[in-house]
Amino acid sequence: MTPDLIVLADTIHTMDERHQDQSVQAVAVSGGLITAVGSRQDAKDWQQADTRVVDLGNATLTPGLVDCHMHPVFGLDLTIGVDLAAATSLDEVFTLLSAEAADDGGWLRGWGLNPNAFGTVPLHRSVLDTVTGDQPALIRLFDGHSALANSRALELAGVHGRFEFDQASEVVCDADGVPTGLLLEAAAMELVQRHIPQESFAQRKTRLAELLGDFARSGLTGGHIMDHSEESTALFQALEADGELPLRLRAAPWCMPGSGEAEWKELARSIGTGGRRWSIEAIKLFVDGTVDNGTAWLYEADIHGQSTAPFWPRPEEYSAAVRYFASRGIPTATHAIGDAGVDHVLEALESLRNNVPADILHRTVHRIEHIETVPDELVARFKGAGVVASMQPTHCTHYSLADHSDNWSTRLGSERADRAWRCRDLRDAGVTLGIGSDWPIAPYEPLPIIADAQLRRRSGNPEQEPIAPSQALTALQALEGYTSHAAKAAGQWDVSGSITVGKRADFTAFELDPLATIPDEFAASSVLGTFVDGEIQFMLERQA
Repeated sequence: MTPDLIVLADTIHTMDERHQDQSVQAVAVSGGLITAVGSRQDAKDWQQADTRVVDLGNATLTPGLVDCHMHPVFGLDLTIGVDLAAATSLDEVFTLLSAEAADDGGWLRGWGLNPNAFGTVPLHRSVLDTVTGDQPALIRLFDGHSALANSRALELAGVHGRFEFDQASEVVCDADGVPTGLLLEAAAMELVQRHIPQESFAQRKTRLAELLGDFARSGLTGGHIMDHSEESTALFQALEADGELPLRLRAAPWCMPGSGEAEWKELARSIGTGGRRWSIEAIKLFVDGTVDNGTAWLYEADIHGQSTAPFWPRPEEYSAAVRYFASRGIPTATHAIGDAGVDHVLEALESLRNNVPADILHRTVHRIEHIETVPDELVARFKGAGVVASMQPTHCTHYSLADHSDNWSTRLGSERADRAWRCRDLRDAGVTLGIGSDWPIAPYEPLPIIADAQLRRRSGNPEQEPIAPSQALTALQALEGYTSHAAKAAGQWDVSGSITVGKRADFTAFELDPLATIPDEFAASSVLGTFVDGEIQFMLERQA
């Protein structure tokens, strides 16, 4: 077959072990699939008169990078207002909020707030009131699982005391039952969120298109979206009506506490639906919240006596939901951060051997997302259970510190904080490890994330002490987390994840070689281009 496209590069990492002893510098593409892999000399034999040739010179080409955990549509809500992620003190928070309040006559919104910026000052509505006055305000914390509302916002929402929820959500109240303004988990935040004027569909479509374009320019050719809604479907359909999406998107709608077989059946019916470059392929569940806001599920309470309850008030109902989907060959991905939470998910997945036919079980991939603090015994069980680990290195490097003075580590205590994000132990145990950003919880740019996974500190900050440096990945393992292991984490290794004949022609081109460049230098380097289905989605203009 005459190739539509030939891509040449001095260095090509195929991530296919069959090519590891070969010098590959050329890839041929026809109809969106890879048809040949070889040398520059081979490419001369493949080329025909109408073949397009893209010569990247001394660049490095790899399979397309895939972010294994992101929230592009849900993130539209989480990123409205002022970005507070860079604020490291309460004064900086006040300065940013004051500037935003002056420009907005409606609700004051903010996101990315790190509780470490408050120091010893409690997260309380009165802190916001000093800046906002009578202007209603809702500020999202960086973990995406909590928010702080001021007094006016609580008044408009009619939130005057405690609420009961079907899931582990909480309107935090003081000893007198008066709300402090701190809202934990989605159901509590929604009490206030529903009163805020919403963007138009056209505005959200524009923002999403810009975001997906930014993803492509960062080097991503795909993403595993850990949420989905009717609005997501409408937005993706509207974007595809205008043209192709710049990357592939694999979505997983939420299965929440309080649901039963009727709701599970509807979720199951959605599997396989989608468009040309997006589809619903898995179900997302939660078994706990986050350490930072006291809603993780730990064997033993944190120093505040919190993080002892599961997100599903009756965890056996979570296990029943997993069995329902698994028995139908539907992949699941479960948010589990604390040791008790991870333990319960592993137990539920281990039980599938006795409840799901072997042929269905072996072809269905089940994942645990985040896995922030676990003992040795749980690490060892991943391999035996055949469970994929999906982790975000920058959750560690951006929000914890080697000296354990940060909020996450302080809550857990040194012993549990020393078990932080055990990426290397899981890899050494033979576990598939997909890597992602969890955007907008952390930045989406993959190059710094690949670097942080090796450094165990923020790239570009050599003065910082590494956090649990024994958990550092090699350069190859970090790249695999975005390529071959990302494909395996989605059950798509047969069609993607390596530059192999017959697989999708999705590629990322780098200025520097990710396997031969110092991580700090690689993090600061450029992505030269991305290809999806053999079509250029982005190409950086290079100086001659």
